[in-house]
Amino acid sequence: MAAEDLSVVRRSLVPQAHDTWESIAQAMFAQVDLESAVSQLQSWNLHVFMRPAPPAGSPRAGNPILPSDIIFLEPPLADAADTL
Repeated sequence: MAAEDLSVVRRSLVPQAHDTWESIAQAMFAQVDLESAVSQLQSWNLHVFMRPAPPAGSPRAGNPILPSDIIFLEPPLADAADTL
């Protein structure tokens, strides 16, 4: 990978402790149907979506999103090799 390729950054955020898929979707994609926005976020963030949720009774029960995660707000960028 060439250094000039590193200047393009995929839009993302670091979630707050209370964030959920729904709260992020509402804040970032208010103009889009909530169910569709959540579905897109989850498809762009399989590294979080496919993580097992914390057990019932845990303060984070049912929510796999951690404040240390990076949540992508757009699909993966095209690989430079794919555009040749």
